[in-house]
Amino acid sequence: MSEQLTTVDLLRFMSKKQLLPLLTTFNRLEGRPRAKDFDQALRVEVRDPLWMLTKQWQMGEFKGDDAGSPVTSKVCMERTQLTKYQAATHDAEAFDDSIPLETKVEQRRIPFTAGELQLSLDLRIIMGRYWAKLLHKQGFDASLKNDYIAAFLTYDPEPLNRDDVYYAANQQSWRKHKAVAGRHIDGKKLYDSIKFDPSQHPNLAGVDVGLHPDLIDLGKRFAAWFDKLYVQPDADHHDAWLPRNLEYQFACSAPKGDSEQMFSAKEYYHGHLDWYNFSIDESQDSLGEVTEEVIPADINKPIVRSFIPTPVQFDGMPNTRWWSFEEGKTNFGDIRPDTTDINKLLLMEFGLVYANDWYLLPVTIPAGSILNVKGMSVKNVFGEHLWVTASGRGPDDSPDRWTMYSMDIAGDERRRADLSLMIVPSVPKIQEGQAIEEVQLTRDEMANMVWGIETRIPLASGESTPGREAARDTVNYIKRIIGDAAILAEETVEPAASLRYKVMSSVPENWIPFISTHVEGSNRTIQLQRGSMPRIIEGDTESIQKVKPRTNLLREGLDQTVKQGYFLHEHEVPRAGIQVRQSFQRARWYNGAVFTWLGARKRTGRGEASSQLSFDYLVATKKVST
Repeated sequence: MSEQLTTVDLLRFMSKKQLLPLLTTFNRLEGRPRAKDFDQALRVEVRDPLWMLTKQWQMGEFKGDDAGSPVTSKVCMERTQLTKYQAATHDAEAFDDSIPLETKVEQRRIPFTAGELQLSLDLRIIMGRYWAKLLHKQGFDASLKNDYIAAFLTYDPEPLNRDDVYYAANQQSWRKHKAVAGRHIDGKKLYDSIKFDPSQHPNLAGVDVGLHPDLIDLGKRFAAWFDKLYVQPDADHHDAWLPRNLEYQFACSAPKGDSEQMFSAKEYYHGHLDWYNFSIDESQDSLGEVTEEVIPADINKPIVRSFIPTPVQFDGMPNTRWWSFEEGKTNFGDIRPDTTDINKLLLMEFGLVYANDWYLLPVTIPAGSILNVKGMSVKNVFGEHLWVTASGRGPDDSPDRWTMYSMDIAGDERRRADLSLMIVPSVPKIQEGQAIEEVQLTRDEMANMVWGIETRIPLASGESTPGREAARDTVNYIKRIIGDAAILAEETVEPAASLRYKVMSSVPENWIPFISTHVEGSNRTIQLQRGSMPRIIEGDTESIQKVKPRTNLLREGLDQTVKQGYFLHEHEVPRAGIQVRQSFQRARWYNGAVFTWLGARKRTGRGEASSQLSFDYLVATKKVST
């Protein structure tokens, strides 16, 4: 064996007087079994105390550190409170902690109409039934319900009217409309009438003047019930959704001395709010003046708390004693991380190596608080007093800075790190319903454009259906209305040539095109503008119509009094595409209060798609068989 690999003088090597610069040399203790049966050895019978001491030495139990365990501790900190909230570019308002922050941010208007199409029949019927229930409880005559049915009729579509094709194309939606037509109150029409003028609905129903005061009060009660049932932004004044970005944007602020500390969340679409969604924004000093701002009395005042530190304990925590066994329900050794799984590696290192180095000092802070820890005084078992400051001090963008649960500072300027800790007033669990609409924005490199594919479309009855099925049913129903003309157009005539020229191909009606256009005032920057595909059906003698989106996500600007175009930032649609969906959310808050709202989610798509859209091409003609 080479002399470089042989430990000649063990004492010199252990004292580091002899160094091996290239290869690592080690000694290993190995047992010399005297029998083939290991059962007795595996029982670890206690026979030799010296052997037990050597095993403790081998496992490092006798290795001591020049440190002492903490006995008592005092924490000095300052607290401030979120007092202002601003949704997107709207005016600021007082922060309301009586509602979850997710509800406040994500709330969107429930789509009851899409152009001339009346949606959400199920909600309209629920609202109408509640109004009828209120009339019955207040002792009004049963004929009064019929008066309101006549005044606020549910829509009765005509099957042969092409304007009602979205009602009749789906059999389930058609049957529900026919079942309730003339039999139920359209509660949404009644609600809109009450909101516009609380004294209007008794006149529309033709009720005696003597009953008007009671019905007006009952109408206000009805409107308050629906406002509490679903949280919706008030006329878009509190809507934080940015259609150009397909995400939410909002800001909050808290008093800090004579100024304000700003917190902005410019890209929120995940569905759960926490400290990592916020950035400290030093570009502005205030959100502006608000009314009814409540500032607690203990804001920005020093807070000192005394504790007895408690070691952190968790399931699967390794025990430092050799003869103690851990709970087997949590097995860190069964984690199989990859070399790129940094989070798993950090978790295992925390749980297996540094588990007994952490102590817990609980502090109860109200939700919505901003906490700034000035320092901590620790007294150990040797009577030493140590002053510990928060880690992570220094420049915010320093690569050597380590911190946890702290927010970054927005912008590219080099600034000193802010170690504030935000307790976000959010809910731990949100129940999410099935998507009522879903859109997939994907790139089509062959057509050099972006498609907004409506993978799930809301029906007029309130349910949703796959977009491809809805597009197919719509075209087939229009063909049925056209009748014989469509059949004659589809009949193959013996062509004179073997090739046929086509101006363009078609795509399903749930594919909405987005074309590249220049940003106003720039010759280089581009954006995506929503377009329309023509609805061309052979044998149709009506004028060619443009296919418009049926989802609320892509109908931006179409339901306004003056129709506007919809533009989307080009960088918002990466090569992988994005998927956006809307669904109802439900959560509980303080004192068991329940909040329900319509929210949007965004996630990465499934890659590129091909529409097979072509222009000016030849196709082979069909030959009639004889």
